[in-house]
Amino acid sequence: NRSKRGITLDIKKERGREILYQLIQKSDVFMHNFRPQVTVAWGIDYDTIAKLNPMIVYAQGSGWGLEGGAESAGGAFDIAPAARTGLMDHAGDPDMPRRPVGGLLDGAAAMCLAAGTMAALHARQRIGRGQRVDTSLFGSSIALLTVAITQAIAFGFSFVRGDRSNTLNPLYTWYKCADGGWIQLLMLQPEKYWPLFCEVVGIEHLKDDQRFRTMRPMVANRWELIPILDQVFATKSRGQWMSILAEHGLAYAPIQTFLELCDDPLAIANGYITVWDHPTYGREKVVGLPYKFSETPASIRPCPEFGQHTEEVLQELGYNWDEIAKLKEKEVI
Repeated sequence: NRSKRGITLDIKKERGREILYQLIQKSDVFMHNFRPQVTVAWGIDYDTIAKLNPMIVYAQGSGWGLEGGAESAGGAFDIAPAARTGLMDHAGDPDMPRRPVGGLLDGAAAMCLAAGTMAALHARQRIGRGQRVDTSLFGSSIALLTVAITQAIAFGFSFVRGDRSNTLNPLYTWYKCADGGWIQLLMLQPEKYWPLFCEVVGIEHLKDDQRFRTMRPMVANRWELIPILDQVFATKSRGQWMSILAEHGLAYAPIQTFLELCDDPLAIANGYITVWDHPTYGREKVVGLPYKFSETPASIRPCPEFGQHTEEVLQELGYNWDEIAKLKEKEVI
């Protein structure tokens, strides 16, 4: 809820809905993630809102999509699409599924809904009216996993999960270093990098070894090569290997914890992790913004306190202090 204004409003009460309808009549977007049957009961379904403001973009984030009968009407949490889309199965250990980090698919759903909303606003300029935009946790999670799902469709099977020793490309997997840190190699075209890689990591004697020189035999002999590289990377710290690989233009990424990420120089330099002065808690490190605008720079404002802007918003709608006091007495706000 950063950079938003927050009001309290009981829309189960008629007076509360009247205020909401006033806001809708002067708004560009109405966004929610209530279940479809709830919106009808509360009078905030698309047909009702579109009559009040035909230009509004009605952005709806559901759990499972709006089609499919009773099943689609159910609620969902982040882990639900992780289970149903195949993500938990693929991310697991060889003998057990694994839950991905919490909030991952919630974030994907939010980004999809935001993108759809912006597209609908752009379309409104062309067609002269608003429309409903629907996405779901389930649908956005499938979109996020497009590559993996497309591979399953194309090859007719799901790729095996979890076992690092079974990675098809040994130059596109991860290795443990002498200090306990892990490093991910990113050489997706191993034939291109193999001769230089051998020289850089000190295994020149394998450069022309036909077991590993080209992609097909390397895949066939990955069971031999991965243990060899395990021993190689165990000889130096992650930081040393990062310096060596970077010096020779060999692609890699450090496998970091969330705490390590918070001090990552690249994340800080780009503002992805930033420090700001919170009006209540003081100076603190936070997740920044993933984009920059050259002409209209974005900024972070704190999350609103509960009902912090209720009076301010009502005054903008034309309510005076006596009317606001009565709304408080009736617990509408």
